[in-house]
Amino acid sequence: MRKIGITIMAALMATMLWAQSKQEGGISETMLGQIRAQAGGGASDKALFNAIASNSIDNLAKNFNNQGKVDTYFSTETPKQSITDQKSSGRCWLFSGLNVLRANFAKQHYDTMKVEFSWGYLFFYDQLEKANLFLQGIIDTADKPIDDQRVQFFFKNPINDGGTFCGVADLADKYGLVPSSVMPETYSADNTSRMAKIISSKLREYGLKLRKMVQGGTAQKDVMAEKTRMLATIYHILSLNIGEPPMQFTYAFRDNDGKEYGEPKTYTPKSFCQETVGGPINGTFIMAMNDPRREYYKTYEVEWDRHTYDGHNWKYINLPMEDIKQMAIASLRDGRKMYSSYDVGKQLDLKRGLCDLNNYDYATLFNTDFPMTKAERIMTFDSGSTHAMTLTAVDLDANGKSRKWKVENSWGADFGQAGYIIMTDEWFDEYTFRLVVDKRYVPENILKAEQQKPVMVMPEDPLFQEDK
Repeated sequence: MRKIGITIMAALMATMLWAQSKQEGGISETMLGQIRAQAGGGASDKALFNAIASNSIDNLAKNFNNQGKVDTYFSTETPKQSITDQKSSGRCWLFSGLNVLRANFAKQHYDTMKVEFSWGYLFFYDQLEKANLFLQGIIDTADKPIDDQRVQFFFKNPINDGGTFCGVADLADKYGLVPSSVMPETYSADNTSRMAKIISSKLREYGLKLRKMVQGGTAQKDVMAEKTRMLATIYHILSLNIGEPPMQFTYAFRDNDGKEYGEPKTYTPKSFCQETVGGPINGTFIMAMNDPRREYYKTYEVEWDRHTYDGHNWKYINLPMEDIKQMAIASLRDGRKMYSSYDVGKQLDLKRGLCDLNNYDYATLFNTDFPMTKAERIMTFDSGSTHAMTLTAVDLDANGKSRKWKVENSWGADFGQAGYIIMTDEWFDEYTFRLVVDKRYVPENILKAEQQKPVMVMPEDPLFQEDK
């Protein structure tokens, strides 16, 4: 009895101490006075407030000394191609991936023939496959409580329009490709948010039903039959929004003057992919990542970060920026563009299409500094891979060192440098994350390291956002 009394007393003491610590952790009147005193401020603050209250922070922080003419010369540049526009969608991964594939086709044919692939076609199957990935994930985790982290992961975001190059590879290898003229863009393809909300709501409803079926002991074949019926509804919704993908079509390639290059032929999406891409995409590339939090020359794999249930998780080898740059230079020198991704919102001058660490001086404007390293920005969710673009050019000095880079964006030709963005080498170091490079440009030691058994990491990691 005495033992129980001591235990109760200890619990009461712990509760009192916790309440006291909570009180001390709040902003008291005394602390508020100290905050006000230390915040400082002087006569100039009134002028600053008046300016900031009526203007954009970026306009006020813009570094005038950095506003000179943008240097657009590049010593190594791949051939230009038409600029695309992903509109109000998060499909930059798809646009960048298909930009690389069409550039490879043009290079293979010495620019005598060009092709533009349909984004809507692959996007249709991307959304259908992600719906299946969600439903099957719910089935696989039906034995876990609803508040389990993995179950919550599925229900929180059942479908989205972001992705990585792994999705381009898996989807094209599985479903093939079609020209943009065969399956053009629709309003919902260009503006994905409303369709995504409708499908997400339906998938959450379906997910709850499948959990109950599995937990209630329904036979596996019946669960799978119900999942198939559910996917048929999703297919119908996608067809009404994006159009139904063709199973066969007739197409003639055209030359640079728009004239037909040869006779029209009948294709299936897979045969067209074979003719334009030349074979499976998977197995031809590596994905490199610069993540200074983790050990370099190690391979990592992000669990559940894939587009298709039966496809490939996002697997990458973590490398120093210098290695990533050398592979990029080798590829560009051979005339090959690359899928790459960045935290493009940092220090981007939208009007000039320039990423430069000196574009905006927020530190001086607010009388503070921003000293976090790349690793610290990642681990605190302050920075990560948010947008994919196509790496097209590098400017090298007399010693072969990079000075600046250029990417082909998918925000339309009216943006930035006629649809392109120029990046200083210093900015490139700080805000580049992913590079997809053909294995022919990868050194042997990196190819060997990339083959090691990957360390599995979880999709909740701050860096593993999907490119949009």
